Amino acid sequence: MLRFLGRRLAVAIPTLFIVVTAAFFMMRAAPGSPFDTDRKLPPEILKNVEAKFGFDKPLVVQYGDYLAGVLHGDFGPSLKYRDKSVLEILKENYPVSLTLGLSAFTVAIVLGVSLGVIAALRQNGPADYATMGMAIVGICIPSFVTAPLLVLVFGSILGWLPVAGWDGGAPANLVMPVAVLALPQIAIISRLTRAGMIEVLRSNYVRTARAKGLSETSIVLNHALRAAILPLVSYLGPAFAGLITGSLIVEQIFNLPGLGKFFVVSALQRDYTVVMGLVICFATLILVLNLLADLLQAALDPRVRLS
Repeated sequence: MLRFLGRRLAVAIPTLFIVVTAAFFMMRAAPGSPFDTDRKLPPEILKNVEAKFGFDKPLVVQYGDYLAGVLHGDFGPSLKYRDKSVLEILKENYPVSLTLGLSAFTVAIVLGVSLGVIAALRQNGPADYATMGMAIVGICIPSFVTAPLLVLVFGSILGWLPVAGWDGGAPANLVMPVAVLALPQIAIISRLTRAGMIEVLRSNYVRTARAKGLSETSIVLNHALRAAILPLVSYLGPAFAGLITGSLIVEQIFNLPGLGKFFVVSALQRDYTVVMGLVICFATLILVLNLLADLLQAALDPRVRLS
């Protein structure tokens, strides 16, 4: 176990370093400046502002100073939000993205696994065709199409749900964003579960369990499902990270004050420090969740050895 964790850290740390380096120089290479405004600043004031944030130094020196701050847990101040550090912005807004991601992840697992099992048990039947048909539709239609359609139908025409806003995480405000995030994942999870279940249900040990007279429910829940979800476990780590970090469009459409919306706004405003802080946060989350997915797969499958 310790050797496995050591190897993963030996890969994760250089990977994170490469991501941070690439993001730093790409942001600085983009046209524009965080100090560009509608009213052009006098050269003297602009020079003082740049000196305050260290922009008067060579780019390599700025990069070294930024890395030194990150290693000490300091992501710097925001260049656009006065009197706020990047860490304060992350702390204030991560609960929204985390709530959306966890809710969508839970819905996707419950519905996706259930639909996949039903489709496998009714292979080549109406339930199978209906489930896989909906899965294909869910994969093909992007979020920026699904979200406006739900807003139009359930918000504007029927008036059942609020079209935008957070309202402290009220359930009514969560329904449509969570549905938009969960739909593609439900489609993918159901397809993976169906494929795994079909393969496992044809295995010898399932035939043996049936020959012993075990009920179909016991066979599915106690024997087949655990083996069938093994390919799914490898996908769940990146999927969870994608639900939390991939809600950029959803948060923009539904006007939710999450990290995704801040990422988009900060990138447009050239708020370098906020964008870099979010990149580091997202990259770290993806690396950690991939590691947890590997550990979970090893716990479920005794054939996997972490050494």
